[in-house]
Amino acid sequence: QVQLVESGGGLVQTGDSLRLSCAASERTFSSYAMGWHRQAPGKQREYVAAIDSDGNTNYADSVKGRFTISRDNAKNTVNLQMNSLKSEDTGVYLCAADPLPARFRIVSGRAAYWGQGTQVTVSS
Repeated sequence: QVQLVESGGGLVQTGDSLRLSCAASERTFSSYAMGWHRQAPGKQREYVAAIDSDGNTNYADSVKGRFTISRDNAKNTVNLQMNSLKSEDTGVYLCAADPLPARFRIVSGRAAYWGQGTQVTVSS
């Protein structure tokens, strides 16, 4: 069982930046695809970003150009740098991991492992 622990959420204002991190317990982390989803109050969970085992990235249109996903295999972490935050970015951000190296299970929301989430609130 892979444990994922998110950190870095908080309350910020429109236009501010935040950096989320997700620490994974899996020793073979480098071979996993990783990513982020988010869920706003009263809305369905939505895909945010994904990174495969080769470091190739993919983003939802709503965050493209503002968010950057990266991974540090030496530290078993995946990060999400969020810039130019908007009120619609508010939600619980969930880290996802899948043992298949490609991104498609992360993008589709069918990842094998999920963290508990970290709250991001953007006030206007």
